[in-house]
Amino acid sequence: MGGLPAGPVERHEHDYALWEKRVDALMVLLSAPERRLLKVDELRRNIEGLGADAYERMSYYERWISSITQTLIQRGVLTIDELGRKMAEVEARGPEGHQAADDAV
Repeated sequence: MGGLPAGPVERHEHDYALWEKRVDALMVLLSAPERRLLKVDELRRNIEGLGADAYERMSYYERWISSITQTLIQRGVLTIDELGRKMAEVEARGPEGHQAADDAV
C-alpha cells in the first residue's frame, strides 16, 4: 500500500490477460477529458480504501476494477443492483459463455 515499505519492483514485460487489457481501456475511456467520469485521484483514493487485506490479496488490475466500480457507484453512474444483475447475467453464461464473449473481441 502507498507509503508502506515494500520489496523490490519487478521490472519485466509480460503478456496481459484480455480482462486486464479491458480494465486498462475502461480507465482510459472513463478518464478522457470529454467524459471525466473518473479522475486518477478517485482511483487512488478507492484503491487505498480497500484495506490492507484486500489490497494484498488483489492483483494490480483487480484493484483498478474495484476502484473504478466504486467510483462509478459513488458518482451515481451505476447502481449496486445494476452491477449485481449484470454479474449474475455473465455468471449464468458459464465458462463457455465467457470464452465466447472473449473470442468476439
